[in-house]
Amino acid sequence: MYQPTEFDRDFLRARAATFRDQLSRHLAGELSSDEFTPLRLRSGLYRMLHAWMLRINIPYGTLNPAQLRKLAEVAERWDQGYGHFTTRQNMQLNWIRLEDVPDILDNLAEAGLHTVQSSGNCIRNISADPLAGAVRGEVADPRPVAELIRQWAAGHPEFNWLPRKFKIAVTGTTHGREALRLHDIGLRLITRNGAPGFEVSLGGGLGRTPMVGQILRDFLPQEDLLPWLEAALQVYNLQGRRDNKFKARIKITLLETGIQALAARIETHFQMQKARFGGADQNVLARLSAMFRAPAYEDLPLAPWKQALAENGPFRSFVDTNTQAHRNPDYRIVTISLKRHGAAPGDASAEQMRLIADLAERFAHGEIRVSQRQNLILPHVHKARLPALHDALQSAGLATANAGLVSDIIACPGLDYCDLATAHSIPVAQDISRHFKAREAEIGPLSIKISGCINACAHHHIGDIGILGLQKGGKESYQITLGGSPGPDAAIGRVMGPGFGRDAILGAVEKIIDTYLALRQTPDERFADCLKRVGPAPFKAALYPAKEKPRAA
Repeated sequence: MYQPTEFDRDFLRARAATFRDQLSRHLAGELSSDEFTPLRLRSGLYRMLHAWMLRINIPYGTLNPAQLRKLAEVAERWDQGYGHFTTRQNMQLNWIRLEDVPDILDNLAEAGLHTVQSSGNCIRNISADPLAGAVRGEVADPRPVAELIRQWAAGHPEFNWLPRKFKIAVTGTTHGREALRLHDIGLRLITRNGAPGFEVSLGGGLGRTPMVGQILRDFLPQEDLLPWLEAALQVYNLQGRRDNKFKARIKITLLETGIQALAARIETHFQMQKARFGGADQNVLARLSAMFRAPAYEDLPLAPWKQALAENGPFRSFVDTNTQAHRNPDYRIVTISLKRHGAAPGDASAEQMRLIADLAERFAHGEIRVSQRQNLILPHVHKARLPALHDALQSAGLATANAGLVSDIIACPGLDYCDLATAHSIPVAQDISRHFKAREAEIGPLSIKISGCINACAHHHIGDIGILGLQKGGKESYQITLGGSPGPDAAIGRVMGPGFGRDAILGAVEKIIDTYLALRQTPDERFADCLKRVGPAPFKAALYPAKEKPRAA
């Protein structure tokens, strides 16, 4: 995995020093709030409902143990002892003091961590498949490409003040764990005639105008990647709307321009940019690729694994639910759920982060991933080491076997923390998690995603069941969508009808699940497949009986 260099640390120290100066000038009255706001946002600092929030980048979701310990230290020293992992593979601190931020940035820089461009109208944290380099069926590990893009984008002078935020994702599979086609640009590694390249999608995004990205290039040669990205961002920077922030994303530019006209403009800029790169970026990519070699896999006897599977029921349940096949048949990919039943989704205490860092060193070749599902992942665990790992997780209350199940709910901070939120999301997630705990095995895999406002930070549009909290008539109202998908068949969920009040949303979810269980043909038929087969009508009928009006807020 990538190891930060002294150049990286110098760059981050310089950025921290710049922010220290900006904050000092603001506190002295030399920079107004309006002048300071765009500067602090580009350093990931938000003014939230109760306190300041700092968003820390975790590029393509990859951490080493020292970095996770650093996040624990910062959370304990300057926050309330925990951090919140997000759907964009970041971590947020929700209770910091403004005057402490420069010291936090200096401290993060020691471990190669930072908040650069984690907010603002710029290229945000580059995301990737959280199972990259470990999962089967991968064309190539996408993280060297993601790191190349990160280095190109960080502080890029031309793209510091885009019309709106810009998000890029990279993957080496077709699975869709990274929600590729819901990004401004999605890059899927492919080969053509043995040559590496990318299928490129453009114009995806959620929020108030959700759209699935369109395929703009079915094959972009690897050597053309950075000049093409440069061209695409140039066109967007020049053409993207700046008169209305709600219409400033590239998805709106594509909608208003048309895909053919926009592709032609990008191609014109691309031809001008291509000669300027001269292949230097490919030399950088080659060096980066060498850093992401597979670990030195162990050759261990599998008897402990087989014995534990046969004799230990909780271990077998954990393996079945929270582990996945690895490219090495003697290994498994392990999800550590941050969704203990009734807990706030995505939160991890400093103590838990330190423990997971220790376990990564002992059992997982020193690597941790942050998933878009707000969980942590150990990507390389030998089967022989799994029983001991499970014992350690169980002792710490981190062995909840619910990855991908109904209680593995994605939720934004909502009205508990966020000044943009219009409704609570965490309490709704907690209620659903507790209510369905005993029925998880019966229900099987099911994704529920809950956003507390139209900005869709929890990606509710692409859940099997999506819940959007709004304000109507001064009360919280929860709108339900069904059939969303982040995968290769990416789709925006369909709104079922009027919203439900806070006291009725749990019952509405129960009606959906009971309808699904009654309609599925076999216990293995997943919710998405059942919905496609029968359509939304039975679910609407269950939610809105003809003789019963919905309990709208």
